[in-house]
Formats: sequence, structure tokens, C-alpha cells
Amino acid sequence: MEYPKQTSGMAPPPQPAPGYPTGTGYPPVAPPYALPQQQAWSTGLCDCFDDVNNCCLTCWCPCITFGQIAEIVDRGNTSCGTAGGLYILLACLTGCQWIYACTYRSRMRMEYNLQEVPCADCCVHFCCEGCALCQMSRELKNRGWDLSLGYRLNLERRGGMIQLPAAIPPPPQGMIR
Repeated sequence: MEYPKQTSGMAPPPQPAPGYPTGTGYPPVAPPYALPQQQAWSTGLCDCFDDVNNCCLTCWCPCITFGQIAEIVDRGNTSCGTAGGLYILLACLTGCQWIYACTYRSRMRMEYNLQEVPCADCCVHFCCEGCALCQMSRELKNRGWDLSLGYRLNLERRGGMIQLPAAIPPPPQGMIR
């Protein structure tokens, strides 16, 4: 059974203004601002033997390489020993240390505006953890960081100032009236 169309008394639907997409009722999305061009990594993912010492250290004790990287990327908020210890603990207990490491790769890429190549950070660390750590280490070295010194000594060498937290005086001892 079909119902007859009622046309009397009804206005036609409003037409969108020129320049607006039909059917949405919202203005078109403004074009995004131009992002700065991402830079390429200074060395490739598989260029591990460009720095043989780093390659060997990462092969036999990746927790040290990761700890050094984490201290620099965290700007000294995480020590090499803490980050490396957590890395090895995750490796021994879960085998998922690559998830922890890929977060630092992402942070490093954002800080230095590096390309996400050859694939996503987590994929790189899942498939080639050692190569990824070596590449990150080489990148920091090529940007002037000496990973063996740590963050604070690198800043002192560069002439940077470190703001230490203000010392809080101890509370008074004894009875106070």
C-alpha cells in the first residue's frame, strides 16, 4: 500500500550555501597548516656496523644501550641504570621490552622531527630491536651527544644550564609554641 505524497503546505528543504559540502550542514574543514618537513635519520636501520663498538654492546647487553638512550631522551629525568634495569626486567619476565623501547623511539622522533621509516616504531622494535637501538644511539651521537657521559655531563660540556629543584629546608625539630 502506497501513501500519496503531500506537497501542499511544505517548503522544500534548504539548499546548502555555495562552497559547503552537501548533506553535512557544517562548513568545510580548513586546510591544515603546513607541517615542517620531517628529516631523515642520519644513518639507516641496518647500518649497525658503522659503529662496531655500539653494535657489539647492543648485541650482548641491549639494556645498557637502551638505558643510555633513555637518559638522554628523558633529559636526565630517568637514569641509565633505572631505564636499563626496567628494560632487562621486562625482557626476562615478559619478553615485551620492545614495547618500552618503542615509546622512546617515538619520543625521539618527535623531538628531532624524524621520519617514521621503514615502518611504525613498534614494528621496527618488534622485528629488529637491536638494529633499532643501534640506530637511535648513532642518531644521538651524530647530534653531538656522548651517551657514555649521561645527560647532565653532556649539558655541562655544551655549556647548558641545569635547573636543579630548590632545596626545601627540613622542618623544625622539637616543640613549637
